[in-house]
Amino acid sequence: MPTPLPLKSLAVFDAVMKHHSFTMAAAELHVTPGAVGQQIQKLEEWLGQPLFVRSIRQIQPTPEAQTYWAAVQPALARIQQASDQLRQLDAHQVWLSMPPTLAAKWFAPRMAAFLQRRPDISLHLSATTDMVDFERDRVDLAVRHFGGQAPGLQTELLYADSAHLYCAPGYAQRLGLHQPDDLSRATLLHTTLLPYWRDWLRRFSSLGDAQIAQLPSLHFDQSMLAIEAARHHQGVVLSSPLLVQQELRDGVLCEPLGLRMAVDKGYYLVSPRHTPLRPAAAALREWLLETAELEREAGADMRLRPETRPGV
Repeated sequence: MPTPLPLKSLAVFDAVMKHHSFTMAAAELHVTPGAVGQQIQKLEEWLGQPLFVRSIRQIQPTPEAQTYWAAVQPALARIQQASDQLRQLDAHQVWLSMPPTLAAKWFAPRMAAFLQRRPDISLHLSATTDMVDFERDRVDLAVRHFGGQAPGLQTELLYADSAHLYCAPGYAQRLGLHQPDDLSRATLLHTTLLPYWRDWLRRFSSLGDAQIAQLPSLHFDQSMLAIEAARHHQGVVLSSPLLVQQELRDGVLCEPLGLRMAVDKGYYLVSPRHTPLRPAAAALREWLLETAELEREAGADMRLRPETRPGV
């Protein structure tokens, strides 16, 4: 009778391949590096193939190991996901992922409202711009800023987006920002979320491409940093209105020109299309959609509006 495949060794092999280290794999699995080595040796003996070239300070997977891992890893991930779903079927926990600026500026002030409604649910928030892999990552729901097309995923629009111009009131007054061409005296704060300054200026101002290219600029990979720079009189920023609600209420930012440009992106709630949500995740989804709808009905400035231009 054939010897059964050592399934425990497969889990150890997966951890070693992810970390390229026996020591780091041992830390993840809460065992000793020696125990990891024993499991790898057991798998190698069963396969009849060496999986790693070992040296004093490092290990190197063989080409056969790379090919084998590529074949078995998706199945291991599905086993883990199915096991987690079964284990947590009745657990009152939910994992949510969203971009850091949205988490800080929009979700954080509203988070208590969800916990007041469902104090029995433990919420785990991951603030990251990384794309979620629902098959591998411990995430139930994600909010992403994109066009809404994601094969294999359920996407539901929370807020449509548009690019609004904001700056500190004192900055607008000091530079005399009354018309789009007045931005020739301003510093542009660029973000990766809405990288549309050239398009915005081409649409609304008479500045040529050479003039636009010569404008002082600061670049940020997080909208939160650009918003903070605008608060501190460092320039003008194009931002989603969703991210500056508190700053506008506090009067530390203003919208001096009243112009906004439509963009083909929005904030979407994303979840696996063919995997039913656990009860806690379903409750959070319902609350997120309800909150967005109520804010739109209350007149929050989240709708895409027709582009406006002074004197038109």
